[in-house]
Amino acid sequence: MERVDKINYYLDIAESVAERGTCLRNNYGSIIVKNDEIISTGYTGAPRGRKNCIDLGYCTRQKYEMPSGKGYERCRSVHSEQNAIISAARKDMIGSTLYLVGINKRNGEYVKDNEPCSFCKRMIINAGIEKVVMRDTKKEYRVQEVDNWIKQDDTIFKEENEK
Repeated sequence: MERVDKINYYLDIAESVAERGTCLRNNYGSIIVKNDEIISTGYTGAPRGRKNCIDLGYCTRQKYEMPSGKGYERCRSVHSEQNAIISAARKDMIGSTLYLVGINKRNGEYVKDNEPCSFCKRMIINAGIEKVVMRDTKKEYRVQEVDNWIKQDDTIFKEENEK
């Protein structure tokens, strides 16, 4: 058996974290890693103490026919990236890497072209995270340098309006 490379090792862990997610559409798992140590993890789910979509049996965004990438203000969940950031100290996140895996709950496949939403991108920037690695297939992934989101300052706003 071939040894898994380090990036896919961390993506596999993020994928396991996603299994705790409670969204009826897409579940994401995130882990933040620095110096080969996992700083924190996060999955998609309602704020502590509130009912999750799987408990309610419906998704508010689906109920209002919100397309993917829109209507996050109607979503009950806190995103996996947000939960991972909330659970870590900023001093530990500076220069770290966030690994992100999305699973489509309807078909069990990886979320195609997954990427943090505009809210999460802003939090990732402020947290001091250096890179985001996003899984496309079991072995393929993309690496985003967070500094590019900063240099291309208007891209976050454009993406919100283009979706």
